[in-house]
Order: sequence, then structure tokens, then C-alpha cells
Amino acid sequence: MTRRVSNAFTGQSIESARRALAAQLRSAQLDEAELDARILISAVLGLDLTGLIAQGARALTSAEASQLAQYAERRIAGEPVARILGTREFWGLPFRLSEATLVPRPDTETVVERALELFREQKIHRPRIADIGTGSGAILLALLHEIPDAFGVGTDLSLTALGTARGNAAALGLGNRSAFVACSYLAALSGPFDLIVSNPPYIPSAEIPKLSIEVREHDPHLALDGGNDGYDAYRVLIPQAAERLAPGGALVVEAGQGQARNIETLMAAAALVVDRPPKADLAGIPRAVSARKMPP
Repeated sequence: MTRRVSNAFTGQSIESARRALAAQLRSAQLDEAELDARILISAVLGLDLTGLIAQGARALTSAEASQLAQYAERRIAGEPVARILGTREFWGLPFRLSEATLVPRPDTETVVERALELFREQKIHRPRIADIGTGSGAILLALLHEIPDAFGVGTDLSLTALGTARGNAAALGLGNRSAFVACSYLAALSGPFDLIVSNPPYIPSAEIPKLSIEVREHDPHLALDGGNDGYDAYRVLIPQAAERLAPGGALVVEAGQGQARNIETLMAAAALVVDRPPKADLAGIPRAVSARKMPP
């Protein structure tokens, strides 16, 4: 239920409005209230941190105060900052979001890190990359940004998500090295690919109502729901990827907490070789699980 927030920002200076917003967010028991307040007021004013400090004594206009009050109301109701602003940074790159895309999270950068490790070991010229369930295109476009001669394909069931990813590719100057295809997993792709990456849905269905409001009410359930045990997507994705990988090619997928070992078992069953432990995220959770297709 949306909680109404009075416009306490009218007539306030930038600095006092920032402090008032942070206090509102703290009173709503939101984590990172200070950071969220700074990001939101920066977005309203079009100022970076230096600008906020330099202009801290300036009074907000009525339009700015009204916009900030709207943002405060939405944040207190549980809407993530990235959804409010419609953008999120991932791998140092800006990504537009839509209702059909997940908010890219720092944990997912471990998939990019592991994929780059594996690619650099192979030293492949003009590699082909596939990103399955691409969403905003974050993983694929981060890899294309790092590998200048690579070409990538992103797949998704959602046409809205594909449009978002295509727009992000164009905005990042990567449109001519990427393509986006509507299909289930790799069904419309023939390969061979040197890298296949994915952040598939892996939350067990019964766990979704227990997620934070930021996730359960604002992330698309299609990108979250991994079926009864959380492994439905992996059971389809891994065998398809094994068929479409080039010899020596690698598959890298994101895993939920406690899932890495079972995913490795599925990879081995598809004749992929797991030659290193999963890459952990900053919390120490095994997050990026990888395997190679060995040459015949």
C-alpha cells in the first residue's frame, strides 16, 4: 500500500532537502537512506556530488520540490531507486531499464569476470557470444565492451526486454556488433559460440513471496521464477548450450545461494568439463559457475 509523503521540501535549500529526504527514508526503515537520498536529489537537479555541495544553499524550485516528493513517495513504497530513475549502472556502463528487465546487480558482474577469464585463456579471434535471457543486455554488452572484436546475440522471451536491450546496445555504440532474438533459451540459435552466458531465473517458486518488496513487486517474475526447485531453466539451458558451444568454448551461468554444486552436476551430465571452482561474489557466495566443451 502506497504511503503518502507530504512535500516537506518546498522552500528548502538543496542541502536541507537532502537531509530531510534521508530522514524520511530512515524513518521508513530503508537501507542506505543517505545514499538513496543523494542519488534521488541528484537526479532531480541534474547535479553530481560536487554540484550538490557547491549549490547546497540554493533553494529548490517548486517543480524540483514536487518531483523530489514524488520520488520519496515511490521509494518509501518500496520501489527501487533504479526503477524510479529507469537506469542502473553495471560494469561501469549505464543501462536503461523497463518493466520486463531485471535491475542488473553487482553479483552478476561475477559472470562477466569469469567469462573474461575464460576468453582470455583461449585467445580467440572474433569470438561469438550468446547471452540467454538477456533482459537489459547488461552481461552481453559488458562483454562486447571489453572484447572489441566480439559479436554477440542476446535472446529473451520478452519483446519489451529485447527492445530495451537493443536500445542499450545502440546507446553504448555496440549496435553493429550485437543482435537480439525472441526465443526460448537457445531454441532459435544454431551456433557455434565461443562463450555462452546467462543469468537465468533460479528462485524456487515458493520463495518468491518471501523476497524483498523491491524484488517481488518490481522485478519481472518471468526472470525470477526457477520452478519448484529453482533448476528448471538450467535443465533446459545447459544441454542446449553444450550442443551449440564450439570446441573449447565455455558456458558461464549465475547461480543462487547453495545451487552451484547441483549446477555443476547438470553441466557434467551434458558432457561439459568443470575445470575450476565457481567464482564467488563479494559476500563469498559461489555465484558464477562455468564449464568448457572439450575438443573431440
